[in-house]
Amino acid sequence: MNPYIALFILIAYFGMLITISVYTSRGADTNTFFMANRQSPWYLVAFGMIGTSLSGVTFVSVPGAVAAIQFSYFQVVLGYLLGYLVIGTVLMPLYYRLNLISIYSYLDQRFGFWTYKSGSAFFLLSRTVGSAVRLYVAAGVLQLAIFGPLGVPFEVAVAITILLIWVYTFKGGIKTIIVTDTLQTTFLITAVILTIVLVARELNMQSITDIVSSVRESSYSQIFYWDGNDPKNFYKQFFAGAFIAIVMTGLDQDLMQKNLTCKNIGEAQKNMFWFTVILVIVNLLFLSLGALLYLYAAEKGIAPTTKTDDFYPMLALNHLGLVVGITFLLGITAATYASSDSALTALTTAFCIDFMNVENKPEAQRSRTKFWVHIGFSVLFYLVIIVFNQLNSKEVITAVFDLAGYTYGPLLGLFAFGLFLKRPVRDAWVPLVCVLAPILTYIVNQNSAEWFGGYKLGFERLILNGLITFTGLWLLSIGPKDRFSPTS
Repeated sequence: MNPYIALFILIAYFGMLITISVYTSRGADTNTFFMANRQSPWYLVAFGMIGTSLSGVTFVSVPGAVAAIQFSYFQVVLGYLLGYLVIGTVLMPLYYRLNLISIYSYLDQRFGFWTYKSGSAFFLLSRTVGSAVRLYVAAGVLQLAIFGPLGVPFEVAVAITILLIWVYTFKGGIKTIIVTDTLQTTFLITAVILTIVLVARELNMQSITDIVSSVRESSYSQIFYWDGNDPKNFYKQFFAGAFIAIVMTGLDQDLMQKNLTCKNIGEAQKNMFWFTVILVIVNLLFLSLGALLYLYAAEKGIAPTTKTDDFYPMLALNHLGLVVGITFLLGITAATYASSDSALTALTTAFCIDFMNVENKPEAQRSRTKFWVHIGFSVLFYLVIIVFNQLNSKEVITAVFDLAGYTYGPLLGLFAFGLFLKRPVRDAWVPLVCVLAPILTYIVNQNSAEWFGGYKLGFERLILNGLITFTGLWLLSIGPKDRFSPTS
């Protein structure tokens, strides 16, 4: 891949995003930035959410992981169906009924000040670190393909890309993101489909039927695993997928902010239904691509990479020709920045609403606060990425992803307790519960094999974390005579 061609692609790509932002931000105010004036077409939201749900890490990780886990990841995807059903029928009606901008405002109405701040703080921590690390991983690929060969230091390249994200999001906010995410999802899906077609041609497959047959007959296509001791066991994976969807979509300001820009709950639920259908299909395409890439490597005598995340980039940039290389760069760029720009906007929104209390302030003051908070999170993204680059440790990156997973557990416990029980709690003690729950979960996780006869926790950590938080809230709850619930 010629770095100058890749650079031209990147410049043209951001040029399109900035052009869209100029159009969508005309006459924009803070209501536009936070909620797109609640006028977003449901079909744009549904399609664009695919790009936000997937990241650059997912783009390279899922195809590469097929050699180790086959199609077992699809069991997790099937669990998403249950999770999105809960989101569409339980959480979204609640958010619309309370007319929320930040979904964590519910915790204020249900429990009180400290619970509200705790929930939002856990989101800010999870999204800031998680999104910055995802951007770091993808920036590493772009550094290898484009900036490194051109002599651009990593620190400068990251600063430029974050600046570009800020430029096309700082005014239009979520309204701009909904349109740009639609474009980026188009690039992402096109990259996967085109790569499948071109690899299939290299393998002399003449039709879709040939592709399906080859994938199905390969050693990579097993979906269901029923052994209870297998980490890929269906029930573990299915329920993990359900809870991951509920927490990382339904309790995440980033994804829910887009849903709340629809005109009404009916359109928002329609959006959630079609988003679910598309996401299942896209994940199946990613898995199929992985199988085809390994079949291709075996036929051409190409040794797989030591790290599975490097397998797809290695083939796309070095073996599959210019067209696949270009589509790969477009795909990973789209996946990365669809996730990062959306996270930056959601973090700005949550901080402005939950900690700066801008809802009832004059527009000029709201706009000024939003502007500086947006800059602040952009700088924070940059600093986190530079720190990870200095550490340069894959183990640290893995640990940070695990940490982000732990921080979603308290949100699960908080919302579950609020929705299913009417008991109020001693609000001032809730932050302590939210801090202790991940710590206790970590201790159990580290000792699970010794304590439970060899059983090791996987995705169940999220459920355990939420359960510990739920139990802690129960212990803090006030007597039944004082029951109260704004949702009743």
